[in-house]
Formats: sequence, structure tokens, C-alpha cells
Amino acid sequence: MKVKWLGHACFLLTSDSGLRIITDPYTPGAFGLEYAPPAETADIVTVSHDHADHNNVAAVKGNPQVVQGVGSHEAKGVRFKGIAAAHDESSGKDRGANTIFCFALDGINICHLGDLGHDLSDQTVTDIGDVDVLLIPVGGNFTIDAPVANGICKKLAPNLIIPMHFKNARCPSFPVAGVEDFTRERQQVTTSAGSEIEVKKEQLPSGAETIVLKPAL
Repeated sequence: MKVKWLGHACFLLTSDSGLRIITDPYTPGAFGLEYAPPAETADIVTVSHDHADHNNVAAVKGNPQVVQGVGSHEAKGVRFKGIAAAHDESSGKDRGANTIFCFALDGINICHLGDLGHDLSDQTVTDIGDVDVLLIPVGGNFTIDAPVANGICKKLAPNLIIPMHFKNARCPSFPVAGVEDFTRERQQVTTSAGSEIEVKKEQLPSGAETIVLKPAL
């Protein structure tokens, strides 16, 4: 499986067989985002919530099947579990609902937390289950911040952590923190020179390794 960070909370996940999944495609300019349009081709698109920086399905090429909402979904032979969460610490009263998506690709368990705005309850941790690759927001303000994100990493105990939704050189005006507040508390951190990595089930790290990718767009 290949994991490519397009920017913000948007990833392109490509299976060994060529199936392509895009998560949370954004609208350039929304909330100050300065990334280029996510005009990739995909078979499936997941949408964690209905905000312009996460729901730009129209930008994705290839007439993809859209997966959104809480519950069990199946698309192109992949089973998705949507788990209820909130975009804030007030049960959604401030920013609305958020859906956590868990699914497996090439035998690798992936969890995309969307715009999670609060710590995870014990029940939600149980509902999420085993996580190999965790895609987690870390920038704060609109989502959980670095301390809460690090606590969630401890609870979920993934093998590989990929931070998202943080300020960076491609998006310097987005009003959130950079990734450094998060990574300085991590033990195993690799900063990639590129936007894409290949992940193999049999080669997953035994500990919680963090890889910081460069946004592709």
C-alpha cells in the first residue's frame, strides 16, 4: 500500500492492486487553505464531515464511490466502519459532527480521525480496535492539539503515525500550529523528504513510529 499526503486531511491511499482511496478532499481557499486542488483520480472517497475543507468530492476524478456517515459501509470490496465523534469538545454544538473512518487495505488497518475535536472515550477506543496506521490531526484550534493527539496515540497504540491538519510551508497562513509541538513528544520520528511512502504489513514498525510527510499539493 502507498500513502500519499496531498495536504490538510487529504490522503491518497493506493492498494497493491491499484485501488485508490482519497480521504477528505479539500476546497482550495476554504478557511485559508493554500494547497492546489486535489484533482486526483480515485475509486473511493471518504468524507468525515460536511465542511468545505473536507468535502470537495467534485474535485476528485474518476466518478468515485463516496463513503460518509456513521455505520458500516462497503465500497469496491472494501469495508469501512464509520464511528461517531465530534468536531469540538461540546459534543458537536460548536462545529458539528465528525466521523472517524476505519478500514483495511492490503491487510493494514487504517484509522483516519477526520477533524476530531476531543479526546477519545474508552468506548470509542474499543470501537476503533486495532490500528496499524493512524492519520491524526495535530494542529489544534479546529481540531485536537498536540498534547491530546499524543494521548490518543498512546491509547490507540498504532504502529505508524502520520500527522495531518497542521501549518506548514505550503499552507503558512492556516491558523493552526505546526507539527513540531506534536513530534517533540514522540520517540521515533522520521521527516520524509517526499509526500509518499510505501507501507507493507510485514514491515510495520514494532513501536509507534511517526512519519512526517511533505504535502504533495
